[in-house]
Amino acid sequence: MNHLLEIKGLSVAYGDVRALWDVSLCVGRGTVVSILGANGAGKSTLMRTISGLLRPFSGDIVFNGRSLVGVKAQDITALGISHVPEGRGLFTQLTVRENLELGAYLRRARPHLAASLEHVFELFPKLKDRRWQKAGSLSGGEQQMLAIGRALMARPALLILDEPSLGLSPLVVRHMFDLIAQLHVAGVTILLVEQNVRQALKIADRAYVLQTGRIAREGAASELIESSEIQKAYMGSLQ
Repeated sequence: MNHLLEIKGLSVAYGDVRALWDVSLCVGRGTVVSILGANGAGKSTLMRTISGLLRPFSGDIVFNGRSLVGVKAQDITALGISHVPEGRGLFTQLTVRENLELGAYLRRARPHLAASLEHVFELFPKLKDRRWQKAGSLSGGEQQMLAIGRALMARPALLILDEPSLGLSPLVVRHMFDLIAQLHVAGVTILLVEQNVRQALKIADRAYVLQTGRIAREGAASELIESSEIQKAYMGSLQ
């Protein structure tokens, strides 16, 4: 497979506390890969390390054939990784349009600003209707759409979504996963961290289960969703 992202033997610590232990995984171009696990398993730590917000003490992260270890976060974004963090990180006092325009600050993205805006508004018509509203006035679902739209404005090769359904109503959650599926069909490569295990496995090509900082299980999402072990450990408590 033509891998866009390869993580090799990655270990990360907060001071003396180890958060990730020898984690290895691959993300193929044009695929959706889900990272599953309970709270505290290390999912967000892994995403923050890929994005350059944390530094590993061993292992490697290879994106598009280039190691990201030691590369600054803003330079990783410029290389083509957009990270939508848990909590969204919006500029709540700016308008929807201003937030989106900030997503296109990269030199390679600026010339495509108008086309990218049109694309985001096609994906998220509600954002077009609310483009002059302040981001802080939006509903939770609309704010999540805006966070994803802003990330897409950078024209990323890899989109990282950290808990996109967190705090949303069941109806909005279904809509959110429909939108992620739409991005998948459009060819966007997505690394998805999600506690809604059933939905995450339905949408993914491949999945990895993190347990106390280690990869405990991996495989095709279609196989893992049928696993009685996965169903018992996660779907009962998280659905």
